[in-house]
Amino acid sequence: MKGRVAAGVGLVLLVLFAAFPFYWAVVASFTPEATLFREPSLWPRELLLDHYRALFTERDFWTPIKNSLIVAATTTIFCVTIGAFAAYALARIEFPWKRTILGFILAVTMFPQISIVSPLYMLLRALRLINTYPGLVLPYVTFAMPLAVWLLVGFFRQLPPDLEEAAMVDGASRWQSFTRVILPLTGPGLATTAILTFIYCWNEFLFALSFTLGPERYTVPVAIALFRGQYQVPWGQVLAATVVATAPVAIVVLAFQRRVVQGLTAGAVKG
Repeated sequence: MKGRVAAGVGLVLLVLFAAFPFYWAVVASFTPEATLFREPSLWPRELLLDHYRALFTERDFWTPIKNSLIVAATTTIFCVTIGAFAAYALARIEFPWKRTILGFILAVTMFPQISIVSPLYMLLRALRLINTYPGLVLPYVTFAMPLAVWLLVGFFRQLPPDLEEAAMVDGASRWQSFTRVILPLTGPGLATTAILTFIYCWNEFLFALSFTLGPERYTVPVAIALFRGQYQVPWGQVLAATVVATAPVAIVVLAFQRRVVQGLTAGAVKG
């Protein structure tokens, strides 16, 4: 009994520790700039919307939000669509070097992005894709696709092969068994992969900073990082932008947390 109480207290403290920075950002986003650091408070003394109003009137924060939505959504569609075919082949079809390919896919997700920024910039500049949506989607796909494939392999392997064999005995081709039998059953897995891929692309910073040249193509993380005043950093607007950028993602994660956890654990597959 004492052990359960201690575990519960520890869990509550861990949650509070993790959630406090975001809570303080929400409180500070409603606090006047003059008293933001001079008189910090754990609860808002007055609800001022000046920072949020300036965010969308002076900063045009709608443009970074639009850019992030376009790039993240396009990348997610590409990764989930193409990744489903690749993951199905790796999960169901026997061919040489399959385990090696799976290991290589996992290794790509751990590859440091900074090491390929320069060659990617040279390539995108030669293709005239700098400061364009395709110039962001292509690098994003490079790192988001392995994540999608690895997760979907786990979901496909959880399904019994008897389902496809029964469909093919009834005259269905492998393509028909995949599209009419397997895909409908892996709907939760596809949704989980799409959520995780979208969050990854929404939060990506290095590629967005390196391959965009002006505010017309900045994504949300880059726009927030480049907030500057003439003499000081407008921390109130920075915190308001942080809340605007984080709240939708946090709501999605909380709403689909079970599927997200299932997707992460399903990725631990064996060759």
